Amino acid sequence: MPSEEIGKPWRFFLAEIDAAIPAPVALYCLEGFAIMLTYGLPRPTADIDLCEVAPSDAKAPLLAQAGEGSPLHKKYRVYLQMVTVASLPYQYEERATEVFAGSFARLRLMVLEPHDLALTKLGRNSDVDLEDIKYLGVAIPLDLELLRARYAKEVRPYVVGPPERSDLTLQLWCDAIRELRQ
Repeated sequence: MPSEEIGKPWRFFLAEIDAAIPAPVALYCLEGFAIMLTYGLPRPTADIDLCEVAPSDAKAPLLAQAGEGSPLHKKYRVYLQMVTVASLPYQYEERATEVFAGSFARLRLMVLEPHDLALTKLGRNSDVDLEDIKYLGVAIPLDLELLRARYAKEVRPYVVGPPERSDLTLQLWCDAIRELRQ
């Protein structure tokens, strides 16, 4: 039975997924759900954004069961969604942590480390992303030097397009976080 700490409808949605999967599956969660569930972001979300499903052959059946338009989506009004565009830091899997360990028999929810979560938002940089970054910057609080170092080493070399755009975005984020902290 899932932990009572997982709010409705998530705990029932995830419990049904857990009951239906035949073998262990790890979901690597990011975006709003991960920040809400793990770090208390007050913004609601209707999806669990995933950057990875392990093992990978579980992804298609899982999305058929619980993705957008699926029976579980219709029942609970929440769904799983694969993120196809994200700036994933190198070796993010090694820093991800399991949340609600032992709450499910086969399902494992893995949440990216907060600095990695922040960096996944770099490419899109929407207004919502900026608000999430500012939230993490104050709530965690993010170590801005670690954020910059991880960006330089693990994200910038793989940026699609001019890296100066991402450099500027990261600088604006750090400035916004510093301003909030004062």
